[in-house]
Amino acid sequence: MNPRIYVLTLCTFAFGSAAFIFAGLLEKMAADLGVSTAVAAQLQTAYVLTSALLGPVAAWMLGRLDRKFVVIAGLVLSIALHLACSLAPNFQTLLVFRAFAGLAGAMSGPAASVAAASLVPIERRGSALAMVSGGMTLAFVVGIPIGSIVGSIFNWRATFLVAASLSAIALVGVAVFLPRVPAPPKRERGRLEIGGIWPLYLTSFLTFAANMTLNLYIAPIVRVGTGVTGAGVAFFQAMIGIGAAAGLWIGGRAADRGAGKAWVLQGIMIQAAAMSLHLAATHHLLPAGAPSEGLVALAIFLAATALFSISPVTQSRLIQMTNGAPVALALNGSVFSMGQALGATLGGVALASYGVPAIPAAALMMSAVGLSTLIFVFPRAPVISPVLSSAR
Repeated sequence: MNPRIYVLTLCTFAFGSAAFIFAGLLEKMAADLGVSTAVAAQLQTAYVLTSALLGPVAAWMLGRLDRKFVVIAGLVLSIALHLACSLAPNFQTLLVFRAFAGLAGAMSGPAASVAAASLVPIERRGSALAMVSGGMTLAFVVGIPIGSIVGSIFNWRATFLVAASLSAIALVGVAVFLPRVPAPPKRERGRLEIGGIWPLYLTSFLTFAANMTLNLYIAPIVRVGTGVTGAGVAFFQAMIGIGAAAGLWIGGRAADRGAGKAWVLQGIMIQAAAMSLHLAATHHLLPAGAPSEGLVALAIFLAATALFSISPVTQSRLIQMTNGAPVALALNGSVFSMGQALGATLGGVALASYGVPAIPAAALMMSAVGLSTLIFVFPRAPVISPVLSSAR
């Protein structure tokens, strides 16, 4: 693997950590800000909605610029806004800063993916995309748990300082080690043919919606399912990263082999099984202590493995079908974000209306919707089109 891919992985690590950096302290943050837990969770909804709505616009405006410049601009914006988040005097101000922070990830994420695809041979593209997506895995294993631990020692504001610091580390790595990566050539007729690729977007939307219905509320899920609170939640957050690492490793190799519909449907079924385990845990079907803790850890691991085994397959096919067009990748990032926003909202409604056990029930429902929909609409074979030329 080209060593420069690891630099791009640092970027997704920073943005992945920033996206969920406060999740382990959601209940404490809500109490401090004087809002309910469900309302505080909408800080994530604001982040991902901004990312979804402004990402394609940013990709269109910056599409002809060098990818290195776009990544650097996103990292600088992330640093500034997360420093501002740490100083926000109230919930309303914090909501505004978090909303604009979503733009930083929307700018840099697609640019990092296109750069990764350009730096490796065609036959290694799936693995390269999985490696870059692995930054999100590392975020759950290291970055987000560090945020939970630091926030438990100090307060929730310190988590945003952690997010700014991680973006600063990634900025140095990109500035020093990443070469210039010219924008992909302009597509013929200058527009995307959505007809062939919309099922890929729908896949991203539905799978992330199901997963994020539960993941943002990991602290109350773990508290009810296991009795663990505070810094102990970091262990369960790390299980998300371990599962995601397994999923990306498997999914990257599946993408290299041209995996498609059967692989995606299998992943969604595993995701649904994981949500069923969460539902069992929140209803205390196993004894307290190690049995319940093991059940929750297994459910988290399986859900993350399933989700992240699907992403490299859909991303690789999307790049193949669109020549890596920046707007196409930005749109995929947007549907990721819209799925997260739907999940955050659905989980919040379930929590506010029926309590914590309703969260995995809602996530299971979303998994069932995804499976029943994609059985009919996911394409069986990719439509072959010219691909990005590889920079060696």
